[in-house]
Amino acid sequence: MIHLKQGDMLAQVGSVIASIMFVWAMFKQYFPYELRDRLEKYTQKVFAFVYPYIQITFHEFTGERLMRSEAYSAIETYLSSSSSMQAKRLKAEVVKNNQSLVLSMDDNEEVADEFKGVKLWWASGKNVFKSQTFSFHQFTDEKRYYKLRFHKRHRDLIIGPYLNHVLKEGRALKVRNRQRKLYTNSGSYWSHVVFEHPATFKTLAMEPEKKKEIIEDLITFSQAEEFYARIGRAWKRGYLLYGPPGTGKSTMIAAMANLLNYDIYDLELTAVKDNTELRKLLIETSSKSVVVIEDIDCSLDLTACGGERLIVFTTNFVEKLDPALIRKGRMDKHIELSYCSFEAFKVLAKNYLQLESHHLFDKISDLLKEAKMTPADVAEHLMPKTVPWNAEVCLESLIGALETAKEEAKLKAEEGQREKESSSAREEAKEADNKGPISGKE
Repeated sequence: MIHLKQGDMLAQVGSVIASIMFVWAMFKQYFPYELRDRLEKYTQKVFAFVYPYIQITFHEFTGERLMRSEAYSAIETYLSSSSSMQAKRLKAEVVKNNQSLVLSMDDNEEVADEFKGVKLWWASGKNVFKSQTFSFHQFTDEKRYYKLRFHKRHRDLIIGPYLNHVLKEGRALKVRNRQRKLYTNSGSYWSHVVFEHPATFKTLAMEPEKKKEIIEDLITFSQAEEFYARIGRAWKRGYLLYGPPGTGKSTMIAAMANLLNYDIYDLELTAVKDNTELRKLLIETSSKSVVVIEDIDCSLDLTACGGERLIVFTTNFVEKLDPALIRKGRMDKHIELSYCSFEAFKVLAKNYLQLESHHLFDKISDLLKEAKMTPADVAEHLMPKTVPWNAEVCLESLIGALETAKEEAKLKAEEGQREKESSSAREEAKEADNKGPISGKE
């Protein structure tokens, strides 16, 4: 009997729905557009009165040129974490060197979010449009959207702080997941390749205190947007890296970019014809980037360069530069990258040989105080040359190279001293010849 009643109820519901659909179809066909439009407006008002929720739709494409909406992209990235936990159907996209997946909810899915104790819902959907032109292959255009639903009492909280939070977090996640690029210029145009460099500050051969100071400076800069705006300065910072060839300037730049997740623009000044081309190149650099200018030897106007950029200058001979070129404000932080110290050697020994101590370390420490060798040359001697590799053989190779460098430096110093003494003797002899004996007339 109960089953019969449930069946009757379902039949009645189906009949009511069918009747409503029939009436609506007749209404649309026979009633004038103006009357239908007015009735729909009143219906929406009544519906809004009894339905307390507000909906905001974010379309994937906007504008006449159908550019992909930045808001839609940020929302998609923001929802990726909650989607993977809540949605039953997901889409996967490969990002970041083709080594990781980002998940987002598939069409017609809904996930919940919470902000300051307020619950709201995101739903995904799509509109499908079929081409009206005759073709053997019918074209279908799909335009996706996200729909946000929340109670009207929370309008101010959601439209202001919440949406700003979603866009900010979405953009930050997108930056972390993006494929970073290394740009080089040919004339006034940039071209790029994928930036893949393993250098980090952890593996950088440098004294720990100096390394810590640089890391803190970089992180402080990356979080200082409001500070720079408050003091009225462009959000950029200049670094001067100087030292002999092979001391790690290029590795330092890669480590800086990896720490901050920045792109790199390697600016080749010899390929730039004039200031107009240089200005065009600087304007085209993106935010969150390191602009590298190697072997700087002339003054540059960097005002065309936008915000959130590190400007890194490198040189092998800082003493030859014009002091006005390297003043504070143009190059804010000067970083000397010199010959290998014992602290830098220990980092290399751990990286290459997985050694933190060894009985030969004391001898190497003494030799590094007397012999000048770049970190690149030290690393070459620590590189295993045989399989299986022997750490002690590598250390002995380094000791031999350091002793040779020490002897060469000693011989060079002695030769320099002899040349200096010889030069002095020649000058004295020349002076004596110029004075000569004073002869008088008889």
